[in-house]
Amino acid sequence: MTGCKDLSHLLSDEAKIRKPSPIKTTMKYFSDPDIIFLGAGMPPGDMFPFQSVSFESVSLDDDTSSSSTVKGCIGTNKDDLELQDDIPLGRALQYGNSRGQPELVSFLKEHSTIFHNIRYDDWDLITTAGSTQAWDACLRLFCNKGDTVLLEEYTYSSSVEAATAQGLNCVAMKTDNHGIVPEELEKLLQNWNSHSQGPFPKLLYTIPNGQNPTGSTLKDERKPAIIKLASKFDLLIIEDDPYYFLQMNEFGQPQSTIPDDLSSDPKEAKTQLLGQLSKSLLEWDYEGRVIRMDSVSKTFAPGCRLGWVIGPKYLLDNLWNYHEVSMQSTCGFAQTVINGMLQRWGQIGYMKWLLKLRNSYSIKRDHSLNQCFKYLPKDICSVNLPTSGMFFMVFIDAKKHPQFESKFQSNTDLMEQYLYEKFVNRGLLLACSSWFRVDPQKKDTLAFRGSYASVSAGKMEKGIRTLGDVIREEFQV
Repeated sequence: MTGCKDLSHLLSDEAKIRKPSPIKTTMKYFSDPDIIFLGAGMPPGDMFPFQSVSFESVSLDDDTSSSSTVKGCIGTNKDDLELQDDIPLGRALQYGNSRGQPELVSFLKEHSTIFHNIRYDDWDLITTAGSTQAWDACLRLFCNKGDTVLLEEYTYSSSVEAATAQGLNCVAMKTDNHGIVPEELEKLLQNWNSHSQGPFPKLLYTIPNGQNPTGSTLKDERKPAIIKLASKFDLLIIEDDPYYFLQMNEFGQPQSTIPDDLSSDPKEAKTQLLGQLSKSLLEWDYEGRVIRMDSVSKTFAPGCRLGWVIGPKYLLDNLWNYHEVSMQSTCGFAQTVINGMLQRWGQIGYMKWLLKLRNSYSIKRDHSLNQCFKYLPKDICSVNLPTSGMFFMVFIDAKKHPQFESKFQSNTDLMEQYLYEKFVNRGLLLACSSWFRVDPQKKDTLAFRGSYASVSAGKMEKGIRTLGDVIREEFQV
């Protein structure tokens, strides 16, 4: 492996001006017993009103006995710890460690090298408060007001809102059921018109797995072409991948199981437990153009507000500088508890938990799609087949409505709002596709997003049956 390319010219004016906090540079001396540390305004740890934090995990398999769970109690001082790699609560709750607590960062780096083949040596990992915060920070890091950002034509609405709030120009990329279409992306970039489209793009934002809202997954075969285009047109790619470990079994296939001969080698165990997962864009990135955002929001819980970013160290140093004057650090409680569970599970134990998630989501996905096939009129509706994530999209042929041209004036947005209210009045809530649309002028698709993540099987069947009833009534079929 070699070092990555210097892309400092893509930093924002704000990032180029910002320097490391001088007071924070003293933190390396904080734990030195030979230093009398009078250099920072830090409250005394013995005045924190916590003695310890305890936790107990759920079972990693179908065995509900206590032997299949892990427990931990983490004290305030290093001498109070059950494991060497626990994070002392007193340190976790103190100022400092804006890059993340070292024990957790070390585990996550090992985890990342097990699942991703990072192609250059000088990469690093910094903790964040989740992907939404990380995305907002990346916009500050790389974009000036008025700059252009490329996003999938339907994408997470908060990502668009964060960009527009910073005065950025959001432009949609063409996608299909397999994610970004490289040929269309190349046409967009080659034929860019700064007069009508704004400044040439600096960032490309993608949710490659279980895309929100469409549920599509970017095919591995397309990823090298996207990386080549980023290099050719000097773009940075923000890979937002919170659904990476919600890659599911094939539709209708039985659950995956833990093999009796499970290897003790984490990389071999990864293949045995989780099979061939799709690859991160990092796998083809030799220049350091991909900033990868991960999160525990879907693997632990969203309220933890804990994630991490992987990328070239010199770029993440700039992100660190921004963290120092914004969020300062990720929540100490979250880092302590999650690290405590990860250290007790180990890399392979964590994979067993990920396998359990995979099976659960696969069952939920299969059930929701079966209800769609059962209750929705096939000549009016089509449903995508998600292979990862927690979303599915129901597409409706608006032109087949008998009053599409008269009552709705051939306007899919008018019909969308009308149907949305009809659904709500019948006790069903689906998300309108227009809420996720990047180009407000693109009004040729009528679709609704559903999620199978947190709905019981009975409610899912009732909801899809209601959806089918309303559509049949409205379309008179």
